[in-house]
Amino acid sequence: MGGRDAEVLRARLRRELAGDVLFDALSRGRYSTDASIYQIEPLGVVVPRDSADALRALEIAADAGVPVLPRGAGTSQCGQTVGAALVIDTSKHLNKVLELDAAARTAWVEPGIVLDALNAELKPLGLWYPVDVSTSAQATLGGMTANNSCGARSLRYGNMVHNVLAAETWLSSGESVVLGEVAAGAAASGASSAAGAARERELVAAVRSLYVRERDELEARVPKVSRRVAGYNLDMVSAGALNMAHLAVGSEGTLGYFRRIKLKLAPLPKHKALGIVHFPTFYQAMDLTRHIVALGPAAVELVDRTMIELARDIAAFRSTVDQTIRGKPDAILLVEFAGDELAVQTAKLRDLVELMGDLGLPGSVVEVVDATLQRDVWEVRKAGLNIMMSMKGDGKPVSFIEDCAVPLEHLADYTTRLNHVFAKHGTRGTFYAHASVGCLHVRPVLNMRSADGAKQMRAIAEEACALVKEYKGSYSGEHGDGLVRSEWIEPMYGARLVRAFAELKRAFDPKGLMNPGKIVAAPKMDDRTLFRFKPDYRTLPIETGLDWSEHEVGPQNRGRGFAAAVEMCNNNGHCRKFDAGTMCPSYRVTRDEQHVTRGRANSLRLALSGQLGPDALESRELYDTLALCVSCKGCKRECPTGVDMARMKMEFLHRYHRRKPRSLRDKLVAYLPRYARTAARLAPLTNLRDRVPGLAALSEKVLGFAARRSLPKWRRDYFRGQAEVAVSTSSREVVLLADTFNTYFEPENLRAAARVLTAGGYRITVAAPTDGGRPLCCGRTYLAAGMPDEARTEARRMLAALGSHVARGVPVVGLEPSCLLGLRDELGALLPGADSAALAAAALTFEEFLVRERGAGRLELPLHRSPHARALVHGHCHQKAFGVMPAVVAALKLVPDLAVEVVQSSCCGMAGAFGYQAEHVDVSLSMAELALLPAVRAAQSGTVIVADGTSCRHQIHDGAKREAVHVARVLAEALS
Repeated sequence: MGGRDAEVLRARLRRELAGDVLFDALSRGRYSTDASIYQIEPLGVVVPRDSADALRALEIAADAGVPVLPRGAGTSQCGQTVGAALVIDTSKHLNKVLELDAAARTAWVEPGIVLDALNAELKPLGLWYPVDVSTSAQATLGGMTANNSCGARSLRYGNMVHNVLAAETWLSSGESVVLGEVAAGAAASGASSAAGAARERELVAAVRSLYVRERDELEARVPKVSRRVAGYNLDMVSAGALNMAHLAVGSEGTLGYFRRIKLKLAPLPKHKALGIVHFPTFYQAMDLTRHIVALGPAAVELVDRTMIELARDIAAFRSTVDQTIRGKPDAILLVEFAGDELAVQTAKLRDLVELMGDLGLPGSVVEVVDATLQRDVWEVRKAGLNIMMSMKGDGKPVSFIEDCAVPLEHLADYTTRLNHVFAKHGTRGTFYAHASVGCLHVRPVLNMRSADGAKQMRAIAEEACALVKEYKGSYSGEHGDGLVRSEWIEPMYGARLVRAFAELKRAFDPKGLMNPGKIVAAPKMDDRTLFRFKPDYRTLPIETGLDWSEHEVGPQNRGRGFAAAVEMCNNNGHCRKFDAGTMCPSYRVTRDEQHVTRGRANSLRLALSGQLGPDALESRELYDTLALCVSCKGCKRECPTGVDMARMKMEFLHRYHRRKPRSLRDKLVAYLPRYARTAARLAPLTNLRDRVPGLAALSEKVLGFAARRSLPKWRRDYFRGQAEVAVSTSSREVVLLADTFNTYFEPENLRAAARVLTAGGYRITVAAPTDGGRPLCCGRTYLAAGMPDEARTEARRMLAALGSHVARGVPVVGLEPSCLLGLRDELGALLPGADSAALAAAALTFEEFLVRERGAGRLELPLHRSPHARALVHGHCHQKAFGVMPAVVAALKLVPDLAVEVVQSSCCGMAGAFGYQAEHVDVSLSMAELALLPAVRAAQSGTVIVADGTSCRHQIHDGAKREAVHVARVLAEALS
């Protein structure tokens, strides 16, 4: 489509639709990729406000002769959701349960609803939708239906095709048909209009005729395994009664657009038991799976040695791996039993233990009956793709023979021969997932930025296809065909059935406008012009302000650490979570692809590789893309590929502001540590903004600080360092890091911490500069403004002041999470080396220190009962990101009889200066309203609200009118 035609289409869509119409280069770039190796720029993107919007977009596209690509979360691994078409993104607004019949166990849902969101609604009814894909926190039901998704428990529940009862579908012409049950001799399934009924009759007749004609060929060609999703499900049709929904499932958006989908629900199992079976060799795991399946488990999932070791290196999973893995197995199988009676499941678990003994592997089963630990283990397994993609270097595990399925009796031989194929072509593969049904996620490690990688991929695909065919398996076993596997339908099914599939598509989509190039008339899977890393892919050489050398792994990544870090995003969309963990808080509010970690990483990659023009790295558009990143660090922990968007934003701002001057507001925040002492001494004057009517509004107009926000109050009685600490002769020394915020805004927190540490028997040294100059600073405010040089200056002062203490083994303890944990994180990126590493190792949060000392038997605090019966705790994002929340809870539980509850919240929304900014105040409060503020408002008057973050406490004050206190104050209050 030419530029003029695209502009005409964009103008019409904007004129006639209520939803978002996105035709700018950055938006099209963000939608040009999914979790596959491909990148194809769409013509434009529509985010419909409602179903009427979606239908109108289809009609307008049909008028213009423009292809249409329905899209959910964009997590497809085979390239189904990329193409030169008008993308219709259903995930933001079309995400509701429309009808729910608990007695009949059915539900009509919109295509954009996420599986976890659906199951959250069903859980109180004792129901769930059991096609439990690993991307359940992101995957939409429309996308799952289009891909014929399966999930870990398909052994018991089957695939999507077994659990979708009907699909109301709009064809490319805009005609509405209901694809569902059709009785023998009947012709239509229930369209709402005469035109729709007539079109249904045509389709039913065409499908029945096609099935009768090709019945023998289908019988001869379609593999007899449960995991087969190649082509269209014509084999599930019959000449008599049929369900037309079987054709909608697995159609990858090539037949029509799902307006709504009818699902078959299942009772939620009441009890589960998990056995983790350890195998000394991978072959044994594959060979013995068939015997384990005979016990009737709900799931049998493989995790290989590579995935175990990678998971052990990821902070979010390390504890789970350490708790459940014994020694160094070559592979493990996760064997789950589920049902209504716990005794039955534990008995089956004992049967598993006995079976493994009989098979020569006594003591190989770790039994897990604790529901929380089971959940944690499954979270590791569900993150399998991202864990595998966390490999650093030129090569990455590549999805193209991802889901080949073979009969269980051949699984061990198939995987052995496949490993030989990999070795023959100079690589190795990773293996995990659905051993129970002979469908493993197999990914050879290839460098897709090189021509050799594409050649290796083609050669391995050809040999793998021949192997699967020999074993009478299915080349497409779960994740569909898309761009990477559609061309392999013919080698497996033959030319005749390929022609039949093309005929079926024409019956539904005569003009070929629905997601062209998938299943039918597909391009070659190794066409490098369609790859994310195209033949001419290069990244711009840039001078960085931070150290990114840890990502310079492999010859192609030397000197391009920042670009390599950005490219670690594999587009799997794990950051699109909405109800667990921390990331990505701004996406949870906006539901926009622009404001999710993946969208930001994609934008950076496109800019770094010159695909958005020579000045994209300094563009306002890229600045706006990163503006709502609140630097929560949630992605650093929760993204298994380690995308640290907070640090990437610092690097971007460093470059951006070399050309664009910083605002006065940005400078006031960045340089706050340097003028804080003076501002505190002038406290009555510096606090006038919130006391004199009209000054708040003026500050918003002139500086951009939101008038609706109160600013932190400067304190004349600020913390004066060593002078406020009790003299002690104790041999147990601790350095107290008095951060800027607690020193000048809330000095009572530092005084409380000093009192607790002294009572615990420690001699306190307050960190101070060696030259007696201005107070020490961690550099956080400078980094947030993209000023690494200034932050580096502060880092050098910090190392000089604390080096001698660290060398003597003295711990450095801090109260403000973002400041203290900055020593464990950004310090190494500012000044890499042994000194920074030593300080990082010595840096502990207040709670970590107390819990460590208590565990070592060195801490005896004379604590009495608190005046509060309960403590409601909100964790600072960085506490969550660095896994220190358990220490916070443990420290509070030192207080006798104090009940501790943690709010299951993401970012509070204040995020340093973010929530004070006039342009962000609404988003900030919306983040807080997701969980934090409602929980605080609901807390009884006898509950103390606890939050260690300065900004978190301020958000709670502004949003809920409750005072929140630091853990140090709770403990100090309980001292005798």
